[in-house]
Amino acid sequence: MRLNFLLIGVSLVSLGAPALAQTAPSGRQDVPSPGAKTAAPTTTLQDALAQAYATNPDLQGQRANQRANDENVPIARSQGLPGFNATGSASDSLYNTASNAFTPTRQAQVGLNLSQPIYSGGRIRNSVHAAEVRVDAGRANLRGTEADIFTQTVTAYLNVIRDESVVRLNQENVHVLEVNLQATRDRFEVGDLTRTDVAQSEARLALAQAQLRSAEAQLIGSRETYIRVVGTPPGVLAPPPPLPNLPEDVQTAEQVALANNPFLEAAQLARDATRYDTRVAQAGRLPQVSLGVGGNYTNYLGSIGSVGGVSSGVPNTTTNATVGVQLTMPLFQAGRPAAQVRQAQAREGAAIEQVTLTERGVIAQARSAYASYQAALRVIESSRTAVQANQLSLEGVRAENSVGTRTILDILNAEQELLNAQVQYVTAERDAYVAGFTLLAAMGRAQARDLNFEAGQLYDPALNYRRVRNRINDWRDDKTPLPVATSTRSTPPQTPEVVGQPLDPILQRPVDSDRPNP
Repeated sequence: MRLNFLLIGVSLVSLGAPALAQTAPSGRQDVPSPGAKTAAPTTTLQDALAQAYATNPDLQGQRANQRANDENVPIARSQGLPGFNATGSASDSLYNTASNAFTPTRQAQVGLNLSQPIYSGGRIRNSVHAAEVRVDAGRANLRGTEADIFTQTVTAYLNVIRDESVVRLNQENVHVLEVNLQATRDRFEVGDLTRTDVAQSEARLALAQAQLRSAEAQLIGSRETYIRVVGTPPGVLAPPPPLPNLPEDVQTAEQVALANNPFLEAAQLARDATRYDTRVAQAGRLPQVSLGVGGNYTNYLGSIGSVGGVSSGVPNTTTNATVGVQLTMPLFQAGRPAAQVRQAQAREGAAIEQVTLTERGVIAQARSAYASYQAALRVIESSRTAVQANQLSLEGVRAENSVGTRTILDILNAEQELLNAQVQYVTAERDAYVAGFTLLAAMGRAQARDLNFEAGQLYDPALNYRRVRNRINDWRDDKTPLPVATSTRSTPPQTPEVVGQPLDPILQRPVDSDRPNP
């Protein structure tokens, strides 16, 4: 069945998806909300996603880790490039019984040496390949982290909307029960009701007030979580628009997830990198050839004298230059190379199993998110019907109470059932949205490249890689890192204050508004 009637979601315009799943009118009715002040939305889901993308510390840390991962390529390449170094020394002999006029007692020496690996058994080449593959794996992990942060943002955003609705519903319930209690007391004073009716109204009001306090605490927690993920207080949140590109069936969801999930791609690339690691270990048993060029200048600092007034003929300065080829052929290393190969092979085996483990997780996530999404849609339909039925039921019970065929307890129960249905309704809407976005994330369709961000907002990890890959300057450091993510110390503690629509006139009416005066 095509998933085409999600009530709330991320729109094509908001998320910039290439194609939008067909959506039909939801038929949603406004859920009654308390008589709180109203305000225009100040934050959209797109705003929250962009804010989290730019300032979330988890995402910023992953980007920094990826930049560190990029440096493994020039580090590996440096092993195959020429090495040039200078040496210097100075010494003065304080005591030497074997010294004579021809033995220098002081000397200073300066040397220059250049070495170039010629053959290393493939160790350097495979080290570079492994580092490059791990860069690609790191980029895939970075995309997966982006999707996780976006999922957390969407969840936090919808949690605030849900909890604000629940608080409004509970505020409304408390208000209605206060009206009911006052009307019940008035009728008790004139003898129309009993003390039991008053006690029932008082008990139900106390329970509703406790539920309101719990709902307010939950709202504060959701708002603080939003601040933790996004970095700023939520403000007045706009309803999110519809989710795009949801799959028609679970098989499609699974296939797309297996083809595009970034964490699965990262695991596959990490597996490929371990194959190069095995080849690097195998190179430890092969010969190595290097070319060396060097030169030395020595000055004996006038410490070579003469014998009998005759010069020794030994110069006080010497200069020499050498060039050579060095061959190293391992013959016996006490089993170390074989142990390193076996170790690399074991890690390769672990990486292979990690691919299977990640694949299982992707399949389970896609299937469960699809199932949760569909179940939430069904709950939405049922809850909408329940809300409508309970509204009619409450109105009917009140009318029947006005003619004496229903009791106060019947009204209280009808009001509680309506509240429960309304809470279930807004909760199901939240669950459907979060499940739908989680499904998109599992399918690899909830990354930054899938969202309608401006070009200047997108972080491109390839830029840093191209910047550092071929650097050979030993002194070309980067600037000292500074914080990028924003601190939330200055954000005010959140309160349970909500804004919404006026009270539903049906629920605002006293219990005995239709009953003739006694």
